[in-house]
Amino acid sequence: MNNNDAPLAENPSSHSESSDNPETDSPLNRRTFLLTASSTLAVTAAHMLTPTSAATASSPSDPARTPGMEASAYGTRATFEHAQRLTTSTRSLTPLQQLSGIITPSALHFERHHNGVPLIDPQKHRLLVHGLVHQPMIFTVEELKRFPAESRLAFIECSGNSGKEWNGPKGRTVQETHGLTSTSEWTGVSLATILHEAGIRSEAKWMLAEGSDAAALTRSIPLDAGLEQALLCYAQNGEPLRPEQGYPLRLLLPGWEGNTCVKWLRRLKLMTSPAMTREETSKYTDLMPDGTARQFTFDMEAKSVITFPSGGQQLEKPGFVEIRGLAWTGRGRITHVDVSTDGGQSWQAAALQQPVLPMCHTRFRLAWEWNGQATILQSRCHDETGYVQPTLADLIAIRGTHSYYHNNAIQSWKITEDGKVHNVHI
Repeated sequence: MNNNDAPLAENPSSHSESSDNPETDSPLNRRTFLLTASSTLAVTAAHMLTPTSAATASSPSDPARTPGMEASAYGTRATFEHAQRLTTSTRSLTPLQQLSGIITPSALHFERHHNGVPLIDPQKHRLLVHGLVHQPMIFTVEELKRFPAESRLAFIECSGNSGKEWNGPKGRTVQETHGLTSTSEWTGVSLATILHEAGIRSEAKWMLAEGSDAAALTRSIPLDAGLEQALLCYAQNGEPLRPEQGYPLRLLLPGWEGNTCVKWLRRLKLMTSPAMTREETSKYTDLMPDGTARQFTFDMEAKSVITFPSGGQQLEKPGFVEIRGLAWTGRGRITHVDVSTDGGQSWQAAALQQPVLPMCHTRFRLAWEWNGQATILQSRCHDETGYVQPTLADLIAIRGTHSYYHNNAIQSWKITEDGKVHNVHI
């Protein structure tokens, strides 16, 4: 029964009025006609609105007196909300400055790919498990879903996140400097379950993971780490993976650099040693000052950033400001976040917003009174291993300026006297 019709149905007298045209003139039918017309106009108007025109949309003066939208088969966000990813041909960056909580909406989760997002029919997709196993096996996606499912919250961060900041401030906003990280709920089957199904031979120490994309991205993974925490994921935030997130199957290694979480996963090969693919030799290594390169730097170290006030934003006038931001670490939980409002000369402990979970984004906040003078804001996080987020100068002193990956340095935002916020290096 339609709720709009319920009160009239309870009153038989509403049907007793005479009319020359009972199908259009009775109170019931007139109301039904008006409701139907209003709903039709609302649906038509909603379809005409686009993200670029959302700012011009108007709402009824009293929504309680205007029939609303009908139910939809797949939900959409409010007309007035327009957060979106910042895109290039091979990546898109999460708008960290516009989000709340720790879960990134699937549609705003950052993406990174090397030769486009493949279109894969899940009915045709297969996962091959071979190499140093007792019984090579091929699994369909549906067969993997028959195994016990596990879900866990975890961030993924591209190892190139903040990479352009090594040699001077490049990004205007926090989305541009830090937008290659997001947190989701991931669901799938434990990698250990599938490998034990095939039978792991004693000499197997490494695993090669390969994707089905046109780049055929491959990474070598130490087997012990994979058996301890990895998932073969087919769902994200309660629904099937999005294509740009690896649909229909991806590898998840919580806390490790994003490129090891191979998307569109089609092959797992157990080996005695790493395969030394292009993604772990010419790419995803860190060139050191002496000409050597750090290799297999899997962990994403503790990192934080202030999202408000941050680059591109504006403080309207002096007074109370709640400084807000995100912190995360690939080595467990964030235990402490310090905030400086004077360019690192002094630090105050920020409050951590619950929940504080391992391998997840953690929210922090600090109440602050801005006096209207120019100053520099910074955040510095600590994780449960005792690691403390370094300054950029500290990183450069050890790793030089030829690195690109794993830049987890303290970010500085300068507030000028007119309230504008800029990315600076100090």
